Amino acid sequence: MKYGESTFDVLYLCFAIAAGCLILRRAKSKTEKQMGLAALILGCGDAFHLVPRVLNYFLAADLTAALGIGKLVTSITMTVFYVLLYYIWQGYYREEGQKKLTAAVWVLSALRVIACLFPQNGWLENSSDMTWGIIRNVPFVALGAIVCWLYLEKRGEDRHFRLMWLYILLSFLFYIPVAVTAGLLPILGMLMLPKTICYVLMIVAFLRATGAEAGRK
Repeated sequence: MKYGESTFDVLYLCFAIAAGCLILRRAKSKTEKQMGLAALILGCGDAFHLVPRVLNYFLAADLTAALGIGKLVTSITMTVFYVLLYYIWQGYYREEGQKKLTAAVWVLSALRVIACLFPQNGWLENSSDMTWGIIRNVPFVALGAIVCWLYLEKRGEDRHFRLMWLYILLSFLFYIPVAVTAGLLPILGMLMLPKTICYVLMIVAFLRATGAEAGRK
């Protein structure tokens, strides 16, 4: 178990960070740079949680605080990732000028980050309090639902992002049970593996989209 999960986590982090750097290196447009930044933020942010998790399997040291703080950082970087995913949608499909929609995305993102910063979350104790798990994830789910719907509406217009809505939907379906009830049912933590695969597929979509653009130039 620990070797399989640890190997998976390390490979995912290496892939996400390497892919982000590659996309940024070959990016020509603002939207392509946002794709690279999104992949890089996702990988670097998840590293704050996954690296202590891997070390926890092999070290006798108390990593409770590191695991909790890692969850906090990941919670914030995941929020930033979805904001970038919104702007990628906006630039890729040329949907600028959506002021009300943009305001909603930023308000929900701010509410999510503010909720994560409350001490009641118990990050230093690596707490799994269900109440605060729900509170901090309500705006996050709303943000994800908006972004998911936007990509769903555009699914027939582009082959690279036609399944992006599905990856987003599945990632949340796998994530929510873990975020809310993993403290009561630790076995649900296994759902983070398919959730991570959804993120890998999103990054692959970024690679394909930027690779296609590079091939045409």
